[in-house]
Amino acid sequence: MDPHIAIVDASIGETPAERNLTREIDAETTVYKASEGERPPMPGQRDRGYDAVVISGSQTSVYDDHDWIHALTAWTRTAQRADVPMLGVCWGHQFLAQAFGGRIVDMGAYEIGYRSIDQRGNDPLFAGIDSPMTAFETHSDRVAELPAGAVELARNDYGVQAFRLGANYGVQFHPEYDRQTAEWILDSKNLDEETHADAAATVTDDAIAAASEAAGVFNGFLDIVADHSRRPGRSR
Repeated sequence: MDPHIAIVDASIGETPAERNLTREIDAETTVYKASEGERPPMPGQRDRGYDAVVISGSQTSVYDDHDWIHALTAWTRTAQRADVPMLGVCWGHQFLAQAFGGRIVDMGAYEIGYRSIDQRGNDPLFAGIDSPMTAFETHSDRVAELPAGAVELARNDYGVQAFRLGANYGVQFHPEYDRQTAEWILDSKNLDEETHADAAATVTDDAIAAASEAAGVFNGFLDIVADHSRRPGRSR
């Protein structure tokens, strides 16, 4: 049975998050707009209808005091206890780290543009992806401390870029971004002239071609989910 993925869209308002994730995830998906109070069915519910969860980026900080973030945190901890595989992207990466006991801090600066990332170890999430790899970054918070028991899977000069905790994964970078989204991000951010120019200079044909390989993390995650679902006693 092919995995069914619940996409938790944590972005605010109209963004490319849903378009990008549904395009890159080669599986049946259902999207829930978390910032508008939507969440997938409770993980312990019979016939919940999904095998795993992908959590998107957002314009908020994970430590902001919003009711929907608190509710999603409680839901995510329940999903972890129910052994539901999850993949967090950018904000989702920080959110999972925080929900499971890690610490997120404001960097005081942006990491934005196409950047180089070094893998650590040999995790199946990155199967077939060379190291170092290239991907688009856009964040001003970072994971300062991973949750207890988490394994760092990638990093660059700005810090932790990927981790694993059981069947849960986080990636700080955006493997789903295309040129259109990269340019939209640069236009939508309130960046100073120098930061904008430096980031825009990274949006090249070569960088975009190289970054297409990073989208393989979604295939890696689907393989992990499929293997997880085949374990004895597993069901949706």
